[in-house]
Formats: sequence, C-alpha cells, structure tokens
Amino acid sequence: MPNTPHGPRFRTACRASRPRSHPITCAPAHKTPIAPTARSPRPEEPDIRVLVRFAAVRMEFAACRTAALAFVQDIAARRPCAVAVDSRHCDGLPRLPNERLYLLP
Repeated sequence: MPNTPHGPRFRTACRASRPRSHPITCAPAHKTPIAPTARSPRPEEPDIRVLVRFAAVRMEFAACRTAALAFVQDIAARRPCAVAVDSRHCDGLPRLPNERLYLLP
C-alpha cells in the first residue's frame, strides 16, 4: 500500500513521533470538585446559588444576594445564555468570579 494517511508506513511514523513519556489523555467526563474560595464580600447577606447555562455548558456558583441579582441583570442584557438564581444549599460551590465587581455602583 502506498504511503498515504491510511497506509501502514504513515501509521508507524505517527506512532514513532509520539513521545512515550507523554501519553495522549482525555479530560474526565465527570465533574471535578472545586474547592470553595474566599468568603462572601457581604457576610451579613445570605449566599444564593447562581446557575449559568450555555448551549452545552452548565456552571454553578455561590454569591451574595446583591451580587447575584446584579449579575443576572448584567448577563441577561448582554449574553446569549440562561441565568437563574436558587435559594438551595450552596456550600461547597465556588464563589462567583469577580463577585465584588457586581457590588460597585
């Protein structure tokens, strides 16, 4: 068979060019637990769960009530995704990235 992408010489060359110390691996399909980060910028307010859903990606964060509501308003006006808040238990979730910025006037 000639040296084409489907020929045996091509496959052998591809295997030989891949270093053995760096196998090709895929990311796990299951959720990787993320350690919760810093505490709330407003400890007097309850934390609520913020759910952000793009077409194939779903993210959940914990945020203080004021920052979560400002985030929902901002995202709903600018981004093509679904955003919701939920009052269920949110311990163990990562904080909303840049949560403090949503508290500024």
